[in-house]
Formats: sequence, C-alpha cells, structure tokens
Amino acid sequence: MPQDEIIRIAFIGFGEVGQCFSAGLLRSAGVSIIAYDLIFDDPLPGRERMAIAETMGVVPAASLEEACYEAGIVISAVTADAVETVAIEAGRILSPGQIFFDVNSAAPATKQRAASHVTATAARYVEGAIMGPVAGVGIRVPILAGGPVAAILARLLNNLGMNVTPVGAEYGGASTIKLCRSIVIKGLEALIIDCAGAARQAGVEHEVFSSLAETFPSIDWPRLADRMAERVARHGRRRAAEMREAADMLAEMGIDAALARAVAEAQARGAGGS
Repeated sequence: MPQDEIIRIAFIGFGEVGQCFSAGLLRSAGVSIIAYDLIFDDPLPGRERMAIAETMGVVPAASLEEACYEAGIVISAVTADAVETVAIEAGRILSPGQIFFDVNSAAPATKQRAASHVTATAARYVEGAIMGPVAGVGIRVPILAGGPVAAILARLLNNLGMNVTPVGAEYGGASTIKLCRSIVIKGLEALIIDCAGAARQAGVEHEVFSSLAETFPSIDWPRLADRMAERVARHGRRRAAEMREAADMLAEMGIDAALARAVAEAQARGAGGS
C-alpha cells in the first residue's frame, strides 16, 4: 500500500469487539479508525468509553453519520437485537461503494434483511460471522464472510492482519455456520453451569467431575466449569441474544426451537437478567 494511501475504517459499536479489532488494526500503517457507540451519548459511561477510544488512537464520533462519513469500510459490531436497526440507519447515510461489514451474531434471515437495507443505496454489504472468542486473539480470530464482495473485503482486511475467509457470494451461509456452532457452544455452557451448580450444592462435585473425566479424559472439568461460568457472567446477555437468533433460524427451518430458546434463557440468567 502506498504510504500516502489511508484506509479509513469506522466501527459502529465500540465494545469488546470494536476495541480489540481497533487495537490490532491500528498496528498497520495507513489505517485510521473512527467509532460511534450509543453509550457515547450517556454522559458518564460515554466519557469513559470515549477516553478508551482516544487513548487507543481511535476518533470518537458524535453520531452514526459522522462515523460513516468518508469511511471505506464500516464494521458493525453491536448486539444481535440491534443488527437490523443499525443496518436501516446506515443504509440511509452510506454512499455507493462503501463496504458495510456486519460481524454481529444474527439469524441468516436477519442478515439478509440487513443486506437489503444497506445495498438499497448502492453501498456494499458483507455478512460476517466471528467464529471464536475475540479476547486474547484479537484480529486473528477466524471470521467467515459472505456476499458478492466478501472476497474483496477479505483481501483488504487480511492485508491488515485479520483472518477473514470468504464462504460464498450469498447472504446467510456464514451466519448459518456460526449459529449452528453456537447451539453447541452456548448449550454446553448452560449445561455445565447447571451441572456444576447442582453438584456443588449437593456436595458431590468431586464425584461428578471424576465421573465425567472417565468418559472425557482430555477435559479438565472443574477448570472448564469455572471458565464457562465466568464467560456467561460477563457476556451472557449478548450470548442470550445470539441464541434467540439461533432459535429464530431453527424455527425458519421448521425445526423445534424450544431447546435453543431455553439456552438463551439460561444464558440470560447466568448474566443476572434478561
């Protein structure tokens, strides 16, 4: 990349994903990042999060429109229940040629609707699916990408250190892979947390974990139970929203979604609310 060429990236949502990705992307020369988060509008937490952005070298924007203006790539990293709302708002202000990279965990149908809002103004939409925890991995976390320009975006971002793999030109495929995986991962978290909680309350934790270790000897069950409980406590609300999207996907396929919805409720309980 020529030294005078600047890649301008905007983040919509500046939580864990936005912060981790920004930190990694800013290690590349010629990258500028601006971010907008609804929390910026809340006086106290907004000042704290904007201070984090400024310390990192990220410019905090006063609005979604300001963040998207002149950005070549707009990365949406919000919560699953805000995916379509953000796409609608972005679709009203994006210009032809801008790329909107939606890395949120949402049902395939949600991503398809989001794509229609963005592409209505000739902006380009890429569906993204983050396939693992971002903390500790940062921009090297595997991301699947779908859509007509997924391969183009993957080349751009991989040159900056990211790990984006195109999986097709259609919208929905990446999210289907992601949410099918999430049914297992989030479901296991809910099962193990209930198992560990019941075993500890009954005073049979050692016996239960020893029995599980006989069946699955490669797993450190006490450590896994603690780690999963910590994940759910920190991210349960977001994971619950993701599992509701997984349940919607199952329902659209004609598959009973009751189990996925129960997992969503368990994730919300683990985080202390819905």
